Amino acid sequence: MIGEPQKENDLFFTCSLIEYIARKTKNTKKAIIDKLGKENIEKIYNLAEVYHSENIDKVSDEFIEKANIQNGNYDIISNCKYNVPTYWDIGKVYKRLIIMVNNDETKYIDTLREVLSSWIIEKIDNYNSSMYYENPSYIYECYKEGKVL
Repeated sequence: MIGEPQKENDLFFTCSLIEYIARKTKNTKKAIIDKLGKENIEKIYNLAEVYHSENIDKVSDEFIEKANIQNGNYDIISNCKYNVPTYWDIGKVYKRLIIMVNNDETKYIDTLREVLSSWIIEKIDNYNSSMYYENPSYIYECYKEGKVL
């Protein structure tokens, strides 16, 4: 069996690291995207294979410091009544949605910034709902329609 293409795996890592930083600093994904900026996100994506082999705390601290990301108050974990999906689980949800929105790997970073800044992320962040584990096609259709169907 052949694994996923390297660029998709790099996108998965980038999404997961953004989720990790957001949780660690209690910020929205949009806030993290804005603070990191396109250049840092591209660096994470382009060096994902290297960063993936390092300690995620170390990598996240590097970007938190570099982008001067302050702690916020967007806490998606403490009010969760059920099992909290891992940042890897959520990274996979984001990766799939980004690829469904635009499967042109040269546009992955722009699409990531668009998707992770959109309305649907707040719905996926509500771990007391079922959105994050819905079928990827359903999440994509909701995203396209601009509302939960």
